[in-house]
Amino acid sequence: MSLEIELGLNEPVALLAHEALLSTYYTASNLRKKAGHFLQPFGLTDVQFNLMMLLKHQSRKGEGLTQAQLSSMMLVNRANITSLIDRMEKAGFVTRTSSPSDRRSNIIVLTESGKELLDRIEPLYAEEVKRIMDILVEDEQKRLIGMLEKVRSNIKED
Repeated sequence: MSLEIELGLNEPVALLAHEALLSTYYTASNLRKKAGHFLQPFGLTDVQFNLMMLLKHQSRKGEGLTQAQLSSMMLVNRANITSLIDRMEKAGFVTRTSSPSDRRSNIIVLTESGKELLDRIEPLYAEEVKRIMDILVEDEQKRLIGMLEKVRSNIKED
C-alpha cells in the first residue's frame, strides 16, 4: 500500500526524496510498534530487549559491556542508558559492577534470570523477524541493507 493511502494524505508528496525518507521513517515506526507488542507479554520494551541482545551477543565470554559501549551501540545518551540499566538491574536482568581498570566506569552483565528470559524470547523473536522480512528474498534484503548504509553514510552531523 502506498504511503499516501496509509497516512491518509490529501496530496502526493511532491519531492521523491522526501517520500523515500518518510517511507523509511514510517516503516521504522511501525517496526518499533510491532516490537513493542511482541515484547509486552515478556514484560520488556524494545530498548530493554536490545540491551539484553547486545550484552549476550557483543560481549566477550559473558564479560559484559561498559555503559559507554552500550550507549554507543544503542545510540542513546549516557543519561538514558543509566536510567535504563537502573530499571533492568531492579528487575533482576542485569548487574552493574565497577570496572577493575577504571573505577569511574561500570561493567554491565546479564544475570541468570536475564539469560533465561532472553533464551525464551530469542527463538520466537527470530521467527517473527523472518516472518516480517521474508516478503523480501535474500538478495532484496542485502540490497536494502546496502541502500540504508548508503543513506546513513550521507548523513552529516553538524
